Amino acid sequence: MTTKASTVSKNGEATATVKNEVKKKLTQSANGLQVQELSIGRIIPDSMQPRKSFNEEALKQLSESIEEHGVLQPITVRKSGKDYIIVMGERRYRASKLAKRKTIPSIVREYANNDVLEIQIIENLQRQDVEPTEEAEAIAYLSDKYAPTEISKRLGRTENFVRQRLKLAGLIEGFKTFVRNGEMTISLGVGVALFEPEEQQMMLETMGENFSIHQINQMIKNKTYDLEKAPFDVVDKKLITKVGACTTCPFNAMNQGNLFGDGKMVCTKSACYETKKSKSFLNLIEKSKKENVLLIPEIRKYWADDDNNQLILSQLEKKGLKVYLLDDVEIIEEPIEPTIESIRTEYQHYDYSEDELKTELEEAIENYKEELETYNSAKENGFVNGIMFHPKTYVHKVVFVKIKEDSKTENSTYSEPMANRKMADCTPEEQIVKINEREIRKRHIEHNKQFEDMVQMIRQTDYIEKKKALSTDEMVAFSLTLFENNVDYVGRQKHFSKLLGNTSKMSDVETVENFKKNFKKEKFYKLIRYILTKQVNFGESNHVNNLTNISFYNAMQGYYKTKIANIEKEYAEERNKREERLKERIGNLEKKIQELND
Repeated sequence: MTTKASTVSKNGEATATVKNEVKKKLTQSANGLQVQELSIGRIIPDSMQPRKSFNEEALKQLSESIEEHGVLQPITVRKSGKDYIIVMGERRYRASKLAKRKTIPSIVREYANNDVLEIQIIENLQRQDVEPTEEAEAIAYLSDKYAPTEISKRLGRTENFVRQRLKLAGLIEGFKTFVRNGEMTISLGVGVALFEPEEQQMMLETMGENFSIHQINQMIKNKTYDLEKAPFDVVDKKLITKVGACTTCPFNAMNQGNLFGDGKMVCTKSACYETKKSKSFLNLIEKSKKENVLLIPEIRKYWADDDNNQLILSQLEKKGLKVYLLDDVEIIEEPIEPTIESIRTEYQHYDYSEDELKTELEEAIENYKEELETYNSAKENGFVNGIMFHPKTYVHKVVFVKIKEDSKTENSTYSEPMANRKMADCTPEEQIVKINEREIRKRHIEHNKQFEDMVQMIRQTDYIEKKKALSTDEMVAFSLTLFENNVDYVGRQKHFSKLLGNTSKMSDVETVENFKKNFKKEKFYKLIRYILTKQVNFGESNHVNNLTNISFYNAMQGYYKTKIANIEKEYAEERNKREERLKERIGNLEKKIQELND
């Protein structure tokens, strides 16, 4: 009988054997090979060498070491006419040239061409500083000969690592540049590489010239689907016969290695997912008709005019179904028994003790028992089988349904939104929502009052009278005050799009701290100057009869004196012409008056 320990031992021995074979090739430890001092002038780098990048600073340090101690590890070469081509050791060769060495210790070996490239690739991949895209391309070369499992053994890396690098090799050149210069992480690169080159190119063009992590993440999110939340059976081979089941599909990220986590199923082919989703919806309609089950979209009256919802409703009508909205029916869903874990999750943002959580659990269990009794007696109370589905995702669940007596499909009297209804008119689920919303609102009001008390206290001190220069914190506060209260949307996009940095994953408090950390007076000055240009007065106010305008006009003289003078000159010329015409007209009128008086 084979034990688990012995199996592990055998696997370990097999892996060790593979590594030893590779090591034997790489270290050139075969018998009969001797180290020779070859002229550097007769040694040529291999143009097919998979390694393309060399760190210049590291090469310089190695050359200094070679100047002092010589080359401690011989390079490996193969004969080519009168010269020798490097198999391993190009970095030592380059450093030796920098050190102006005339010769370099070398081992001359014979190789078949395919063996040379494979050995070079494996030797490079076992280094610690391999550039990720070069590493990906090298592993992709090996994949033509070996399965990912075999490559992982030869490199001493996990199979998932190998699969991720294989996927990264499919990244188009435009995105590989961002990986090489460090702007794009490897995991994000793998996420983009999940898509076909044409889609990657479209993503690249959509992003524009400047790399944006947030924009790329959003595009990946929009183009991938969590199959665990799919509205259809992912093991169904017959839903779309020509593509088969999602569980065996190559566009399921799980089948490309655990790119999104162990066992995580993510669809990376949006067109196929949407086709399956639409087909499953049509099947749901047919099932509803065949089994005489009411099909209820999760749509209320105040959502019904939405274009997408109108499309759903028209599809139901075309298929001969009578359309009922949520406001037309009463719904009973199967209740879920609460646990202490679910209570902890629900109240995770509350500072509740264990005793308080247990109290909440006890109350939730009592509500559950009442709901379960209602659910079990649904049919006795006039409810029938139904299916409720989400109009966007088509995710659906079995429920009990009863049509309201006052329901009229064409001109239904719809109930008010939950926020406008009294607690007694809400379902237990809605009551929980309202209770939580009220608590959030209470805390919000409490924080507002606390802040107001603090401000009132400061207003009563001599803070305004202080003669010290503004601190950085005060300038930060004033900058954000100006930005939030005085800069409109267009101004923000045009002049201050990078003012706060990338705040997509920050809370408001973190945004303020981040702004303070990166604050420079130039930002403060820019905001002040923007406000100056916005708060001047037009109309009857001008640069000679309004204090704000006069001061602004004087301040701008220090920056645009010549341009302002040109504008003044242009207006002065027009004014002089007009005044000459007026002078002439008035003169003629005065002559007529004189003639009449004579």
